[in-house]
Amino acid sequence: REGTVSTDEELRELNRRIVRLGDALGKPVCATGDVHFMNPTDGIFRAILMASKGFEDADNQPPLYFRTTDDMLEEFAYLGKEKAREVVITNPNAIADRVEELHVFLPHPEGKETFQPYWPEAEHELRQITVDKAISIYGDPLPEIVQKRIDKELGAIIGYGFSTLYMIAVKLVAKSLSDGYIVGSRGSVGSSFVAFLSGITEVNSLSAHYICPKCKHYEFDVPAGYACGIDLPPKACPVCGTEMGRDGFNIPFEVFLGFKGNKVPDIDLNFSGEYQPVAHNYIKELFGTEFCFRAGTIGTIAEKTAYGYVLKYAEERGLSLSNAEKLRLANGITGVKRTTGQHPAGMVVLPKEYSIFQFTPIQHPADDMTSDTITTHFDFSSMHDVLVKLDVLGHDDPTMLRKLQDLTGIAPQKVPLHDPEVFAKIISLFSGTEALGVTAEELGVSKTGTLGVPEFGTKFVRGMLEDTKPTSMEELIRISGLSHGTDVWLGNAQDLIRSGTAQLRECVCCRDDIMNYLIDRGVQPKLAFTTMESVRKGRGLKPEMEQAMIDNHVPQWFIDSCKKIKYMFPKGHAVAYVTSALRIAWFKVHHPQAYYCAYFTVRGDGFDSSTMLIDPDTCRARIREIKSNDKATAKDKEAQTALELVLEMNMRGIKFLPVDLYKSEVKRFKIEDGNLRCPFTSLGGLGESAAVPIVEARKQRPFISVEDLQDRAHVSNSVVELLRAQGALEGLSETSQVSMF
Repeated sequence: REGTVSTDEELRELNRRIVRLGDALGKPVCATGDVHFMNPTDGIFRAILMASKGFEDADNQPPLYFRTTDDMLEEFAYLGKEKAREVVITNPNAIADRVEELHVFLPHPEGKETFQPYWPEAEHELRQITVDKAISIYGDPLPEIVQKRIDKELGAIIGYGFSTLYMIAVKLVAKSLSDGYIVGSRGSVGSSFVAFLSGITEVNSLSAHYICPKCKHYEFDVPAGYACGIDLPPKACPVCGTEMGRDGFNIPFEVFLGFKGNKVPDIDLNFSGEYQPVAHNYIKELFGTEFCFRAGTIGTIAEKTAYGYVLKYAEERGLSLSNAEKLRLANGITGVKRTTGQHPAGMVVLPKEYSIFQFTPIQHPADDMTSDTITTHFDFSSMHDVLVKLDVLGHDDPTMLRKLQDLTGIAPQKVPLHDPEVFAKIISLFSGTEALGVTAEELGVSKTGTLGVPEFGTKFVRGMLEDTKPTSMEELIRISGLSHGTDVWLGNAQDLIRSGTAQLRECVCCRDDIMNYLIDRGVQPKLAFTTMESVRKGRGLKPEMEQAMIDNHVPQWFIDSCKKIKYMFPKGHAVAYVTSALRIAWFKVHHPQAYYCAYFTVRGDGFDSSTMLIDPDTCRARIREIKSNDKATAKDKEAQTALELVLEMNMRGIKFLPVDLYKSEVKRFKIEDGNLRCPFTSLGGLGESAAVPIVEARKQRPFISVEDLQDRAHVSNSVVELLRAQGALEGLSETSQVSMF
């Protein structure tokens, strides 16, 4: 094609020369196909991909499809029958026979699946921390129910070699807390009582109970119907008269570590997004940089992107394709590797006696050699059971709580959720708006007061709240489970509640509900566990599971509900989310300026001070306009969310103050005379890179003119106009030139 050789025969001669060289040097020569796709007709998929990358020869590519042995013999027939068989069949087989059995990953010398890091002192430290904390809460000797749970968990954790994993999490959480950032637990780690005692999670997985903080008198025999300790009625200690503590959420340990305690635990933690880099660096301190790597990911072509490639390919070539053909071509390239990246939170750690190269190559994400980050080449999902991954996620909730603490001086852990009056007022937000000092009719955008409350502020979840009208912690946990599951609420629990078939407290909401319910009904614990695992993974019920449920008189609606479920949320995660939501809701009720200041600083996507410093009526009109727009974009939806919070804030008597050249921060809202001063970055089109020089320049001396502002802060004309529209340049002359007359 490019003139390097003039005929096909010259190409054949080049191959004959290679064969002669192999014979002369005694080296085996093998025929290959340079395969890029399976079938001859699949060449169009590669052509579309090449065209998307700008290759000029996309439509003039060689036939690089997978050939059969007969195809290959025919292709190389010009070498002669015997030589063709040699290069196509004999030599490749001879080389394959010389290769020993290969493992993609290093086999574990002890036959285990996972290569876990090991600290010799971890077992003793974990046991000591656990027992000391338990005694500090429950006294010495420990109650039998507490001692049995600790023995059961430590037996599994230590017996299966998970002590080091626990101690890693203990150290990470302790480090974050000492630096002033609360940590939220994710996944099922809240099912572990040892995780609670060692400080990994705030979730106490024991059954609901009373405990006296003074004399350690305890009561696990509580009134029927209470699944959460916080919902128990207040009670004075019968021994010393002190008001007793109330705790426990009734979560089985098996959810976390399996029925035999042999499931590799995933200890996932929500750190403040601000603190996440510190946590990642601390992991490197604990293990050493040569034993810690970011988990790699493989980015593939998404369905919509693939369809776009097909449309562009057809348009550039003047092709008229049917919709069916467009979809066929798009399906052919959907899922093809596009680039590499890094897991947003995952850190892979390996034992110190091993090298990362025994498991995976390493690389810079997206082959960016200037990046300081090094990731595993293999996508971590392919190594999930081989190496340990620590999920250190960045999350808004811990950041929000830290901002609220900075603004009010009140630590999240000090929020009085156990005060019945306080709790009643907070939880009233989840069914109405009165605690905010405004009626739902006055507000006009929500029947609940949970706008901006994490996990409970979306339109979908607010609808669930309107259907269920929760009045207890248990009900909020159930709603959290329902809202995070798949096929658990819509077409399932919602219909059961609306029809009166079941109440919220009876429905299958979290995966743990299945195991607890079936054991209470008389199903064998192991079968109850396997049933829970099958349902929560969307695998439905096996015949023996359904029969056991029928034999133990489980209602048919419960059985049918289990069959519909595709994914279920762990209760431990739901408890952590609800606890965080209640704390933030408390600040919303009792410290409104601080709440809205923190909200718009941390979660204020969609807010634009150039368009949202408006009166309530205009705000409602804009919300209605977006709602009625069938073509509203994701950006419009973000603006709607922001407008709803703006309206609610205004109705509570708090206003936004416009951007001010000297009073505004770079990106943080601040409380000023009971209202909120907007930061520079709240102006759409004014980014952090433009705001920082303004703040730095004003520290040196005041600006004497717009010209001075532009010169010293390197501000563009467009930014000047944004500031001018906000009134931020009022009183500032245009030039630095002084007129004498």
